[in-house]
Amino acid sequence: MDNYEKNYLSQRPDDLCRKCGLCCRVATTTTPYKKLLEMKEEGDQGAIDFLSVFEPYESIAVAREVSAETVDNIIKCLSIDGNYKESDMTFYKCKFLDDSNLCTRYENRLLLCKHFPSSPWAIVPPGCGYEGWLFMKREEAKQKIRKIKEELLELQLLKNKTNSLDIQLKIASVEKKMQNTVELFKKYGSENW
Repeated sequence: MDNYEKNYLSQRPDDLCRKCGLCCRVATTTTPYKKLLEMKEEGDQGAIDFLSVFEPYESIAVAREVSAETVDNIIKCLSIDGNYKESDMTFYKCKFLDDSNLCTRYENRLLLCKHFPSSPWAIVPPGCGYEGWLFMKREEAKQKIRKIKEELLELQLLKNKTNSLDIQLKIASVEKKMQNTVELFKKYGSENW
């Protein structure tokens, strides 16, 4: 977990969950199910944990019977990001959610459950208590990246104005760190912010 994720999780309020159970009844990942199985066999702890909690639905249609609105929202969000390919898409349900939307192993649940939603870009069901807060956190991250991009432009101008090799090298070092930060958000579209 990087510093950004730790900082995000430390700020995330726990009282926004409405206990509707939809995020546990209709979940997905951008990693195809076959790939998750391979990763599990290779000892990838994230895949092991995910598959120990979630079992796949037979089809998207079966997941849609549980909550068409949630399935369609996930597909829409992934399509916008360019991460939707129907042949790779699998929806899952939690093995430990009871009929009253309570986790039967809440006290011993895995980190992936404790940390959800684990990023401002987590896709939550429509009407989720986290929707507004996640939107606010996405916008804060975008503002941070926009500010870094502005500062990168200023550094470029400064670098072009100096003849000192030492100062140019220091500026280049700072630029690299800032570009790495922007790159962390590339999967969310930071090149367009």
